Amino acid sequence: MAAYNIYEAKTKFSALVEKAENGEEVVISRAGKPVAKLLPFEDRSASTKKQHRKAGRNFAGWDTIPDSLDDPLPEEMQKALGMIE
Repeated sequence: MAAYNIYEAKTKFSALVEKAENGEEVVISRAGKPVAKLLPFEDRSASTKKQHRKAGRNFAGWDTIPDSLDDPLPEEMQKALGMIE
């Protein structure tokens, strides 16, 4: 991990960005105290696209909503939830 003061970082900004692109972390300091860090950018759009639902499916991922969705809960669950005594 390389460390640079603000003046150095300003004058060598392009080189520091290149270091970050190559996977190196670059710390920028003011008066000897770290205040910022340049990191390589991680493109998460490719991984988040996989998490999106497929076209044509509803919010739960079903093609159709099952008929049993409106059925009452089993008696033991109703008791546990305080719906019945």
